[in-house]
Amino acid sequence: MLSHEKQILDYEKTIAELKESNKNSDLWSAEEILKLESKLEQLKIKVYSQLTPWERVTICRHPSRPKGIDYIRHMCDGFFELFGDRLFRDDPSIVAGIARIGGEKFMIIAQEKGCDTASRLHRNFGSPHPEGYRKAMRCMRMAAKFNLPVLSLIDTPGAYPGLAAEERGQGWAIANNLWEMSRLPTPIIVVLIGEGCSGGALGVGIGDVVAMLEHAYYSVISPEACASILWRDTNKKEDASCILKMHVEELLKFDIVDAMIEEPLGGAHHDPSTVYRSVKKYILDQWNILKTIPTDRLLEQRYQKFRRMGKFEIEQKATIS
Repeated sequence: MLSHEKQILDYEKTIAELKESNKNSDLWSAEEILKLESKLEQLKIKVYSQLTPWERVTICRHPSRPKGIDYIRHMCDGFFELFGDRLFRDDPSIVAGIARIGGEKFMIIAQEKGCDTASRLHRNFGSPHPEGYRKAMRCMRMAAKFNLPVLSLIDTPGAYPGLAAEERGQGWAIANNLWEMSRLPTPIIVVLIGEGCSGGALGVGIGDVVAMLEHAYYSVISPEACASILWRDTNKKEDASCILKMHVEELLKFDIVDAMIEEPLGGAHHDPSTVYRSVKKYILDQWNILKTIPTDRLLEQRYQKFRRMGKFEIEQKATIS
């Protein structure tokens, strides 16, 4: 249970108990029950319209929030998974393969966190090793070879920072993906479905269009790590989440992302099927636009899109002569 949802859950529990007691005796009329349910809906709207940036981070990290594999299962008519980077091993934190969505073929690259203790350990909590990024790029090159669009689903707390990953070229693997994706001669659609943290997200995040779910976040650093660096205190993570400007409303202003995909009231975990339909529609709509653009123009637009990022203002101060 998330802290901001406690009042809502208490209200729901009370209504459920009243309905149960009404089975034996009509203490509450149907009209009174409807009024209580109406007040519950008003409470939900009020609570979810006043969420702080940190509360939205907790929604983004909710254990029941749909993961990459969930989107593949519910959006795709078929999926053939590809494994391994052809250099070291397979990385389960990145799921890659060929899929059919709405009758169209795609190469899907999805970061996967896992849904329970065993799967989270297996998926390394969604933190890819260098072989994961190399696998992703191997599949993207295959997509370009066979004229398939690439769909990248991002959900990671960051690339794995361990010594073994650094020894196998973590930084190089991410940098190489940035370079290769910037000139990959096929359309790339990127959707942030959860956490999009640091180079771990950027390593599969260069695309012609970048969309975010309403409560996803996209940041150079996590709120906890930011608080640790700035204030030497991870308890200031709520302050950090405010100053990072990492949610879609702020990122749209700076042209970091292109679109927001709305979530059901309270987050994607409250109604996953609605989110699957919304994401699927966005993907197919964008593909219908991107497939009409000549490759040379597509690559130039992709380059300019990322080249323009980083807005700033210079204040001119008067000098006294």
